[in-house]
Amino acid sequence: MFENISPLTADPILGLMAEFRNDKREKKIDLGVGVYRDDHGNTPIMRAVKEAEKQKLTIESTKSYIGPNGSERYNELIQNMTLGSNHVVIKDRRIATIQTPGGCGALKIGAELIKKVKGNSTVWVSSPTWANHIPLLGGAGLKINDYHYYCPVTKRINKSKMFETLEKASDGDIILVHGCCHNPSGVDLDEEDWKNLTELLARKNLLPFIDLAYQGLGDGLEEDVTGIRKLLSIIPEALVACSYSKNFGLYRERTGGLHVILSSADITNAVSGQLGSIARGIYSMPPAHGAFLVEQILDDGCLKSIWTGELNEMRGRISNLRMKLATELSEATNLDFNFIMNQKGMFSFLGISKEQIDILKNKHAIYMVDSSRINVAGLNSNNLDFFVQGVKAVV
Repeated sequence: MFENISPLTADPILGLMAEFRNDKREKKIDLGVGVYRDDHGNTPIMRAVKEAEKQKLTIESTKSYIGPNGSERYNELIQNMTLGSNHVVIKDRRIATIQTPGGCGALKIGAELIKKVKGNSTVWVSSPTWANHIPLLGGAGLKINDYHYYCPVTKRINKSKMFETLEKASDGDIILVHGCCHNPSGVDLDEEDWKNLTELLARKNLLPFIDLAYQGLGDGLEEDVTGIRKLLSIIPEALVACSYSKNFGLYRERTGGLHVILSSADITNAVSGQLGSIARGIYSMPPAHGAFLVEQILDDGCLKSIWTGELNEMRGRISNLRMKLATELSEATNLDFNFIMNQKGMFSFLGISKEQIDILKNKHAIYMVDSSRINVAGLNSNNLDFFVQGVKAVV
């Protein structure tokens, strides 16, 4: 039965991870994999998470299923985290939320819901976008188009082309938007962009599908969702896929959620039932461990305070790294890398060629994907100078 299956081309990032692991050189840097790392190069378990796990051992009394839609309290708490407890959508009960296996699970459930209600939908994604958006959404049978976003020359959003492209979207199309800390460019929408996007969505009757994977790692927990909250107070229907891999450090626990914003509270229960049915047909029940920890942290004032303090430290470290990297690269190469300090989150395009990237890997043991996207958080006080000197040698 399986003898005719063809091998697939390795995923660029997963293939790069394997190459890095097999590299025997003592000094090497992995800037490809998109996980947060501290100044020692580790992806630590947050203190608040460790304390919540201690509590879990005491509190938990069963390993029974939690149901396809997940924990009701978890869903309520992540609604508040995304929208704020006083948001009109929550007050009017126009939101259905499902606990999912990470942000990928949220995107997949959202795609399947769209497919179910409007099978011929087109989803517009930014160019560039996170690579896994295409298989997650396209795999559900949705048509994918892209809209102009990042300009490699200016290192900014090409706003005129972005909105010019989105004007081509048809009534009922879906617009995928990165909530903050755009992956892979690090270039975010500003307040005016969110305002203009809201106007366009309303005028053309387009559905926003917001991927919120890095809340708290851009400008702050509240600041990173200001544009989203304003948009959702005006646009009657939307989807918001949330991941807690980065801001809680729960990568392997696969913790996320999908919010579906509705035009009327009358259909909230019906949509919630559909979400549970879709989940039941894919993975049946969500994993409980990570969601339990998020729930404990957000529901406990002391733990939440510890967590927000840690998140602030992470964001501050990334911001400081950006400033230092931009300054040292600019000084070492006599080229302008100051764009790096103006971006948000963990990612940035370095803007060098594939040939230069190959030299960095083969000669200097510095690993990044062919697009020159780097994970800034992969740098630290022990390897930053090594990285700068490597880039200097190739440019």
